[in-house]
Amino acid sequence: MVGPPRSGCARMTFANSTIQIVAAVIFALALLHTFSVKQLERLSLRFPSHAGVFHLLGEVEIVFGFWAIVFIALLALLDGAESALSYAESRNFAEPLFVFVIMVLAASKPILHVVSRFIGALARVCPFDEVLARVWLGLSIIPLLGSLITEPAAMTLAALTLAPLVFRPELPERSKYLALGVLFVNVSVGGTLTAYAAPPVLMVASTWQWDSTFMLHQFGWKAVLAVFVNASVATILLRKQLPRASQGDAMRRSTDDTMPLPIIAVHVILLAAVVAMAHHPIAFIGIFLLFLGFTTAYERFQSPLIIKEALLVGFFLAGLVVLGGMQQWWLQPIVSALQPLALFFGALGLTAITDNAALTYLGSLIAGISDQAKYMLVAGAVAGGGLTVIANAPNPAGASLLKAGFSNETIGALGLFLGALGPTFVAAAAFLLL
Repeated sequence: MVGPPRSGCARMTFANSTIQIVAAVIFALALLHTFSVKQLERLSLRFPSHAGVFHLLGEVEIVFGFWAIVFIALLALLDGAESALSYAESRNFAEPLFVFVIMVLAASKPILHVVSRFIGALARVCPFDEVLARVWLGLSIIPLLGSLITEPAAMTLAALTLAPLVFRPELPERSKYLALGVLFVNVSVGGTLTAYAAPPVLMVASTWQWDSTFMLHQFGWKAVLAVFVNASVATILLRKQLPRASQGDAMRRSTDDTMPLPIIAVHVILLAAVVAMAHHPIAFIGIFLLFLGFTTAYERFQSPLIIKEALLVGFFLAGLVVLGGMQQWWLQPIVSALQPLALFFGALGLTAITDNAALTYLGSLIAGISDQAKYMLVAGAVAGGGLTVIANAPNPAGASLLKAGFSNETIGALGLFLGALGPTFVAAAAFLLL
């Protein structure tokens, strides 16, 4: 997430050390805020006269954007408005913009129609209950598709596929956190079959000359095994709490309305074009505007676009870009000092409180880093990508789309962490032992 700045470094005249300390403190406060959203939602019920403020602060999607605004305001006070504006403009916001665009496109009715038919066809040939098969496919095959359509798109499609089956208010919270942890971990490792789909891989692929063939041989097959194990264990544990086959059929029929083939073709082409232009914001924003025009012209074949949800996720990620860009001074020395095995576990842990793409980007700046250390850094970063909402760029998208199924419509940081521990162990073991 903390990629190279768009146009050089921000010009700062105030003492850099003071600004760095302020940025680190703000970052720590944002982390504490992220872990406290469940409590803030409870305060909104306890103090109804201020419920609006607590509810706003309890939305995990606004956390890093809110604290990024606080930091920019403090930077303006400390170093002047020009310096603050220069720093903000030096950040690369291509990924937040891309996640916003891909979420809206991937959640459009024609795309969901195609995915639902695809998953339904696979589920019907599976040798077990169709609802059970749909859950397993949503936790395994769709995350692995992230290596082709990018991780944010896979997260969006998997979340919308699983929401009516698993993330329902009547299911126990513990079961939903288990499913959420598996989904987040599987999406994080499921994008490693290619060199362009996972943000932490993308940050190093060009510098270290890792192509998709290298990724498939070194990471991809191990990721596939981890994804299948995680999805299988979760599905077995959830099987008694899933809806009956008749309920699953009703859910499938509700999403499988008749859809003209030309409408589907246009949506698929536009989605593919956005994926192809993922690193060129001018291009994919132009394609997105064309998409909006097309959906307006053929509104009868559309469901409401998830503009609000996607904007909130983009806001979250943009805030992480702003704050994460000032953490290099303490993160890079840690990454540089660790030996390969320690680097794996260090990356695994640091990913939970920063962002896995930030860690791998900092690793790409280290001169003379060994091939073994490169592998361990990326493996640890992707294995730990499901532990928190901020650990992997697509996680906020999944949280935004699935939070309605949780108590108070809020995803607790501790619940997610505990739910992701087992799947993280499986992914870590696959990368370390195989």
